[in-house]
Formats: sequence, C-alpha cells, structure tokens
Amino acid sequence: MKTQLKKDLLKVARDAIRNYLDRNEKLVVSEDDFLDPEFWDDRGTFVTLTINEKLRGCIGTITPVRPLILDVIDNAINAAFKDPRFYPLVREELSIVNIELSILTVPTRLKFSSPAELLNKVRPNIDGVIIRRGPYQATFLPQVWDELPDKEAFFKHLCLKAGLSEDCFQIDGLEVYIYQVESFSEEEFK
Repeated sequence: MKTQLKKDLLKVARDAIRNYLDRNEKLVVSEDDFLDPEFWDDRGTFVTLTINEKLRGCIGTITPVRPLILDVIDNAINAAFKDPRFYPLVREELSIVNIELSILTVPTRLKFSSPAELLNKVRPNIDGVIIRRGPYQATFLPQVWDELPDKEAFFKHLCLKAGLSEDCFQIDGLEVYIYQVESFSEEEFK
C-alpha cells in the first residue's frame, strides 16, 4: 500500500473519531474527496487504539463487507466508543491516543488433520487466525504473536477468547481460517 494512502487512512480514522466526539455523528466521505480507487475496494480492517502502548480499544471487520475507507471510519468509531472492554474515549485522550490500522487479506480456510499439523501450518508473526465452532468465534491479529509467541499458548488464549475450552484446538470439528495484514500506525509517520 502506498505511503500516502496509509497517511490518508490514518487521518480519516482520526477525523472520524474527532467528528464523533464533536458532533456525535459519523464522518461522511465521498469518491470526489478520495480519488484513489483503492479507497473504494472492499476490505476487512481493524482499528487498534493505544495510549502509552497500552490497548485502549480494538474493533474490526474480518471479511470485506464495505469499501476500505468506510470500514476504517466505522471501526475507528467503534474502537473509540463501542469496544465493550473500555469506557468511551474522552476528548482529553484524543491528543495522546495512537491509531493503528490493519488491512486484512480475505481469510482462507486452513485444512489440517491433527492438532500437530495445525500448529505446524500456522506461521507466527505472519498469520492472523480465526477459530470457529458453532456459534463461537474469535480472532487474533498477527500482532498478537508478539505477546503470545508460543503456538500452543496462542491457541489456548484464542480458544478462551471464543468462549471455548482452552484445548478446543485439539478437538475435532474446529474450523480455522488464516489471513495476513498490512498494519501501520501514526507512530510511523511522526
């Protein structure tokens, strides 16, 4: 992704949060404002907010459901104000929050015949992972490998995040999907 496109998307995310703080409404953009067709490709995105390198909100869309720029706007607002793990962002935090965007590839189903094969096929620091069993689902972005570099620990935490037992990856019937991301943050452009 081009550097200018990254900068523009980060600015849009910040503008979306600011606009929601000021007016309690979603930022509106048009194709006339953003001419690069890449803004209008359907993409899945995650918006991660941190303050002093501590998570402050993270919401995303795993599969492409709307144009990239519109997904960034929605997920920026949701990460700032609707992540149930955190209270809504307040005006005083806007100047110190760091915004990171993750642009996802389309997830692909990973075929495996044993837990050992699953662990062997997943690539730390490259693959984001989605697990699904019935109505239970969870994902970890590839960045989570930094905190959980051990594959078994990574999957145990992902199982628990999905509301399943920590050994869910060792039991038949688990669907696993992988994807990759291109991530970038405001810190890179300061």
